Amino acid sequence: MTDAQRVLITGGAGAIGTMLRTRLAKNDRILRLLDVAPVESPTENEEVIQASVTDMRAMEQACMDVDAVIHLAGRATEAPWPEILETNINGTFTVFEAARWQNVPRVVFASSNHAVGFFPRDAGPAPDYLFPSPDTYYGVSKATGEGLGAMYNNRYGLDVICLRILTCTNRPHGVRGLSTWLSPDDAGRLFEAALSTPKPGFRVVWGVSANTRGWFSLEEARAIGYEPVDDAERYAHKGDPAPVDLEFMGGSFCSPEFDSEKLE
Repeated sequence: MTDAQRVLITGGAGAIGTMLRTRLAKNDRILRLLDVAPVESPTENEEVIQASVTDMRAMEQACMDVDAVIHLAGRATEAPWPEILETNINGTFTVFEAARWQNVPRVVFASSNHAVGFFPRDAGPAPDYLFPSPDTYYGVSKATGEGLGAMYNNRYGLDVICLRILTCTNRPHGVRGLSTWLSPDDAGRLFEAALSTPKPGFRVVWGVSANTRGWFSLEEARAIGYEPVDDAERYAHKGDPAPVDLEFMGGSFCSPEFDSEKLE
């Protein structure tokens, strides 16, 4: 398959990486899966690299002959600052820099709603390109990744799509999830759109399903070709309170229990 598209997925053994493996699989596409953890049962159209995104030499080798990078790797929740700095911030810099030096034309960065977690819920639907208001060090790392993406686009011409992913799980949990759910199938549709849209430049897109109770603009997501299908409402129960009762978009991440000193 000399003409096959090769896509590098960092964090390929993680929850979202595992969801995407089958949903992004194509006969003319090779998925190169990089993770510090073992990748289970790779197929003939998958290549596996066991390495850290903080290792520049390993990342440059991983980016060789790659058509696009999907960057998922990193701490997936709040952690003490040194861990967030090393893995989420320095690791994301390493991914962008390696992609640049290996002439990879596109990076799809898995950002998060926690980059804007202190957006007040009573302010109305969250618009596209909402200004950062991170709720945690984790959220700061995602806002930083978006900033790096903007710089690499403007300075080096790298196409960058930042996906502010919401609650990507097999099914929504709790009332907040009825508004924030991103189904696994819609996640596949979203990342496929991010890989396929022509000449995107720099974009910031909400990663969420077509939820009846959704709080988010889907205008920019649809502009890159994403059309969500699933709706968390089918999991709703009679008498569920309105999720708009939550004070901030970030939910529990905005609460004192996520203060970093409690995680030391």
